[in-house]
Amino acid sequence: MSERPPHWHERLQVTLWTLIVPPSVWAAHFLFSYLWAAINCAKVGRFATFPTLFVAGTALALGLIILSGWIAWKQGRVPGESPPHQDGTESDRLRFLSKSTLLLAGLSFVAVGFTALPVIFLRDCL
Repeated sequence: MSERPPHWHERLQVTLWTLIVPPSVWAAHFLFSYLWAAINCAKVGRFATFPTLFVAGTALALGLIILSGWIAWKQGRVPGESPPHQDGTESDRLRFLSKSTLLLAGLSFVAVGFTALPVIFLRDCL
């Protein structure tokens, strides 16, 4: 009986580097939002009727955050002992990093949404 090859998300490991992906994506979207608004206000004087570039950037940021959270959720579901996970085992560390990444992904998702709200509600550059 042969084992199936692991899926791409099973080959990934949640580390401290993956922990910073969701807030980094939010920070990049925040910078993109303000640069987009500044350039749009300087050239046109108001926001576009339908800001295609802004919507695409926001969708990309949300997609990356969702992907990061999904990978963390999949990695956190490793079999092991029941809670509390207070030992220093490898699976406990993986669960902690996965849960932290998942929570940061949720927070970053909401933050990207709040960053995008001014473009939805404001039309003029004051």
